[in-house]
Amino acid sequence: MPDPIVTLADQAAAAQARLDPATWAFFAGGAGDEHTLRANIEAWQELTLWPRVLRPLAGGHTRVRLAGRELAHPILLAPVALQRLAHPEGEWASALAAAAQGAGYVLGTQSSVPLERVAQAVLGDPGRGPLWFQLYWQADRGFNRALVQRAEAAGYEALVLTVDAPVQGMRDAERRAGFVPPPGIRAVHLQDAPLPAAAPDTYCAGVPAHAPGWDDVAWLQAQTRLPLWLKGVLHPLDARQAQALGAAGLIVSNHGGRTLDTTPATATALARVRAAVGAELPLLVDGGIRRGTDVLKAIALGASAVLVGRPVVHALAAGGALAVAQMLRLLRDELEMAMALAGCASLVEAGPQLLASG
Repeated sequence: MPDPIVTLADQAAAAQARLDPATWAFFAGGAGDEHTLRANIEAWQELTLWPRVLRPLAGGHTRVRLAGRELAHPILLAPVALQRLAHPEGEWASALAAAAQGAGYVLGTQSSVPLERVAQAVLGDPGRGPLWFQLYWQADRGFNRALVQRAEAAGYEALVLTVDAPVQGMRDAERRAGFVPPPGIRAVHLQDAPLPAAAPDTYCAGVPAHAPGWDDVAWLQAQTRLPLWLKGVLHPLDARQAQALGAAGLIVSNHGGRTLDTTPATATALARVRAAVGAELPLLVDGGIRRGTDVLKAIALGASAVLVGRPVVHALAAGGALAVAQMLRLLRDELEMAMALAGCASLVEAGPQLLASG
């Protein structure tokens, strides 16, 4: 009889047992020597909660306000590529689970399920969280515009531009495993994307020549009626520039340690970004969040909400949509318990004073 699933780590272990080694390497691996991959988890663990006792807890709740609406809790699902590698229903299943648990959902450009099918599955659920679309910048502006227009027409409520991956990171575990997507599983939104002209005499075959700049962000804002978030911001100066450009919000992220190794852990960067932009700009954070205590610490450091990425595919592989719903419920239950034990009736009370300074 298999061991019961009581933590996100249990789901990860179940997923690794079910997935072939190459697919596991694709989902689980990080860039280079995986310093950042490990640091993301360790940084949350090393932060120390300093609880208060005998606090009034009656009427406590996990609700937050984000993007003009009240959410049942501050947990969203991050964009993760090719989720049909983990389960035949892929992104459709994870989006259904998110809606059932009142969680926000961010569908990725590299989804293995069309954006329209995902939107149709969840938009009618009155208890769902926000539904956003993540964009990887492509070499052709016309292609980007058309993809954004598809997302708008399907009912997506915000656009998330990933800005920290002009090229793919050197993911050694994935390369050693020889990962290649199997037939029938592909990034369905990119099958007709125009390829940049090859330039083999330059690094990364000329891809950086087509990487987005701040002028492209301004252009994209002018093409869409959707609020534009930037994902992958770590440096306070970049955060200020995005704020000056009118970004709806920022996602403090190092791409789960999958692009540039030895960058700061997101728990380290979050407080600096919050200090740089002030109290009003919405900030989300991802990277290494595996416990409800991590969520509470993120809020204390200035996050408006959090995203989880790898736990989504771990849960999908472990048991499909029901397991993704279980993962979200586990995190929310752990968060609620941590709040009560720390003396917080609501997340408004979770500020820097909740963390020990040394």
